[in-house]
Amino acid sequence: MNIQAKERKSTYDKNPTLIKEYRQGSRAAGEEIVLLNKPLVQSIASRFTGRGTDMEDLVAVGNIGLVKAINTFDFSRGCAFSTYAVPLIFGEIRRFLRDDGMIKVSREEKRLLALISAERERRQMSGEDVSIRALSESLGITAQEVVSALYSGAPIRSLDECAYLDDDSVTLGGTLCDEEENDREFDKLSLSMAIEKLSEWQRKLIILRYFRDFSQTETARLLGVTQVKISREEKKILKILRKELS
Repeated sequence: MNIQAKERKSTYDKNPTLIKEYRQGSRAAGEEIVLLNKPLVQSIASRFTGRGTDMEDLVAVGNIGLVKAINTFDFSRGCAFSTYAVPLIFGEIRRFLRDDGMIKVSREEKRLLALISAERERRQMSGEDVSIRALSESLGITAQEVVSALYSGAPIRSLDECAYLDDDSVTLGGTLCDEEENDREFDKLSLSMAIEKLSEWQRKLIILRYFRDFSQTETARLLGVTQVKISREEKKILKILRKELS
């Protein structure tokens, strides 16, 4: 074994200790593992160059496989961490190249997805909150950026696929509608949620006035109050709903 090989073996011998520290919550240990194994990821990524994807992107995707290996490595296997990590790194890069090309994702979005995936897996291993809010706060980015990055990495589905697990008669394509319809449905849902926050009496007033087209006088008679009170309460409720919907 030459000097360079001995140095490389000595470096990889640090992996088990660092993995244990990382799983105990040390982010510094996690960063050191990635740094120590950077040559391994780069070596694997270099085998996929020349396919229209930047080396930097290949390494970023390879790092996702490395993080998965860090989170799932079983010490009882008795094998070296690098031996365990290689197929996971290969798998991530192959999966990326297989799925890439149909929808182009920016380099920054891919980098962000790699960071989010690594943080989410770390939190899952340690039993921490993996909600969108928790991820955004931990990484110092907005919740919208987290959602956008996660969607960019979601698998592409065919419009001919079944839309529901228990009903193979409806395809994804059959569930599509125009943007205006989507906007209308969103508005309805937002209004429904806003109305749910009203008191029971206020909800009755709104239903009678705007869903059953009763006049203020008819509404007052049904609710056992005066028309003046209905007018005054209606203005108050509409103000509340406008605030909720703004």
